[in-house]
Amino acid sequence: MTYENFEAIRVAVDAGVATVTLDNPPVNVEDAKLVRDLTRFARTVATDSSVQVIVYQSANPDFFAAHADNGWMFDPSGLMALADPDGDPGLNPLQQLHERLRTLPQVTIAKLRGRLRAGGAELAMTADMRFAAAGETWLSQPESLMGIFPGGGGTQYLNRLVGRARGLEIALSGELYDSATAERYGWINREIAPQYLDAWVSTIARRIAALPTGVATAAKEAFDAAEASGPVPDLREEAKAHGKVYPSPPSVVARVRVLMDHGGQQPIGEIDLEGTLRSIPWPAAE
Repeated sequence: MTYENFEAIRVAVDAGVATVTLDNPPVNVEDAKLVRDLTRFARTVATDSSVQVIVYQSANPDFFAAHADNGWMFDPSGLMALADPDGDPGLNPLQQLHERLRTLPQVTIAKLRGRLRAGGAELAMTADMRFAAAGETWLSQPESLMGIFPGGGGTQYLNRLVGRARGLEIALSGELYDSATAERYGWINREIAPQYLDAWVSTIARRIAALPTGVATAAKEAFDAAEASGPVPDLREEAKAHGKVYPSPPSVVARVRVLMDHGGQQPIGEIDLEGTLRSIPWPAAE
């Protein structure tokens, strides 16, 4: 298998471990380029028996993945154009991508540094494990500050990881969570001192890759089966509920335009995205 000619990711395979580096400047937005690249990668690696483990990381130490492309607030058709012809037609394109990644046969690990919000956090939650650089990693689902809620699988993934009460807190508070809180909540496996994160992830990835063929995949299947109702039973319900708030009304779209005019999807506006959003008044109810 070859992993070349991507626009927004780089892939390197060594000793049964595929390292996928998100490299979509300036802030690793989950846009059409990244969605297409990750979809093509997932299609290829799903049948690559030489890869036992996949590690996701970022080329940008400040942003693992900022969030989904805000441009889709202005042009929902741009998102829908990315629909996966082989995916569940009842899901939106981001759900389709995230489920394709979540259900890969390989063990997947997200190595986190910097900020990951909304679609970026959902992308990380598709991984089987998440390890974060302590004091250098922050997670958020700030969609409520944009008049929507997590709709790329986030409500279902959060519920599995942190439970309903904390999931609702994360989804509706619009807070930015540090790695210590994320670990305590179960959002990540653990936070690790930054200088040891690379070695930690490399070691666990290589140990898993060296297991006898089929062991890790069978273990994934068994753990999924332990969840009585199935791994993620209600993504269609999430899609249906999300349809009540997206595409957004003109007043909310106008608010996102203000965000974009104040540095949205650029480092200056993304470092304190939650604060930027809170500084923009909500429009009067229509």
